[in-house]
Amino acid sequence: MILVLAMLMLVLAGCGGNSGANANTEANNTSSNNESGSDKGTTNAAAAPVKITWWHSMSGAGEKAINKIVSDFNASHPEIQVEAVYQGKYDESLNKLKASLGSNSGPDLMQVYEIGSKFMIDSKMITPVQKFIDKDKFDLSSLEPNIIRYYTIGGQLNAMPFNTSNPILYYNKDAFKAAGLDPENPPKTFEEFEAAAKALSKNGKPGAAIAIYGWFMEQLFANQNAEYVNGGNGRDQAATESLLASEAGVNTLDWWKKMVDEKAVANLGRDTDDTDSAFAAGQVAMTLNSTAALRKMVDAVGGKFEVGTGFLPRPEGVNEGGVVVGGASLYIMNNKPEEEQKAAWEFIKYVASPEVQAEWSVSTGYFPITKAAYDQQVLKDNMVKYPQFQTAVDQLHASSASNATSGAVMGIFPEARQIVEGAIEEALNGQKQPDKALQDAASQITDKLKQYNETVK
Repeated sequence: MILVLAMLMLVLAGCGGNSGANANTEANNTSSNNESGSDKGTTNAAAAPVKITWWHSMSGAGEKAINKIVSDFNASHPEIQVEAVYQGKYDESLNKLKASLGSNSGPDLMQVYEIGSKFMIDSKMITPVQKFIDKDKFDLSSLEPNIIRYYTIGGQLNAMPFNTSNPILYYNKDAFKAAGLDPENPPKTFEEFEAAAKALSKNGKPGAAIAIYGWFMEQLFANQNAEYVNGGNGRDQAATESLLASEAGVNTLDWWKKMVDEKAVANLGRDTDDTDSAFAAGQVAMTLNSTAALRKMVDAVGGKFEVGTGFLPRPEGVNEGGVVVGGASLYIMNNKPEEEQKAAWEFIKYVASPEVQAEWSVSTGYFPITKAAYDQQVLKDNMVKYPQFQTAVDQLHASSASNATSGAVMGIFPEARQIVEGAIEEALNGQKQPDKALQDAASQITDKLKQYNETVK
């Protein structure tokens, strides 16, 4: 196993992406076993609490919400004490986990972004949560099926979803009115999006902006019910080939580049914060971003105009598909004593409860993973305050169940995402035609898949 892990680390050494929270803190952390003792065999000492360490990648409001969850759990579960430790962005946190291999310095519970799923399984570092689900007869039907589908690989749930999002269309209703567009009818197709972007463009200024983010390409594939890699999107068997240059990919990048060339859509680079800022300032009237950005976006607009939301667009004539959940999940590490793994599972069940999920959603903007969370008054009140979030919920529920919408699975996903972003950049900047850019990127990803697969045979 150590050899396999070492080889995996070499393959993934260059991985990175623009997912995750900003790093602002590093901390060393330890975990200790449950201890009990006796006074010369006659008096049992009080059992010490089982201590578990949780490594996460949430900063800002997310970290504040995590700290509250942990504090409340510790207060109500004196037999278990959780320590949450921020470890930087997702990539940074995963690299720290790799560095901890062979020692006892790593966490009991690990938050890993969705595109790290295949690596976590292949690493053999985890105890699938399915083991605890089966033992406890935990009712998975209480959770959102279209969220659970992503993390169910090889017939079992490997990690418990935690922070979950999907991409939606954001638009300026006031600008729609001024351009003669129906503010209650956002574009649903590529063709309608292009027409609206042109109508919203004025004085040489584009009407929309889309960040160069590989996640968007993945989502636009899924929304056409198109698989991103072979092997049933890597779910039926290990992926060996990228399908990036397929018809779905070429049509998507052709559409994107045409709008940029015609100055209907601005190319503001890879950072979604830049497109968000342009939208909030009223410089563009449409953009795409995560549902998790909704509250921040509405607050940034501050009433300057009314923010509308819509489903992610798809080409005309495509009736099947949907969105793939983004975000991260919680893994139980298998190099810890069984009592600590059980304690981590108890904490996971607490985190998945309707009350905690409702508070988490309100605090962060992520989806609750538990359906009953929507019955909690605090979430009902938040939906009234931010009605735009209903779009995200409806889009999640409207997504068809398929390998395409369950999401692609590959061990080199973080690196693949960066390769895709490079291809989009080359096409939008005129360095390569869209089909050529995608073919070259697909070839690179396929080569990386071959190298990776050799390490896990």
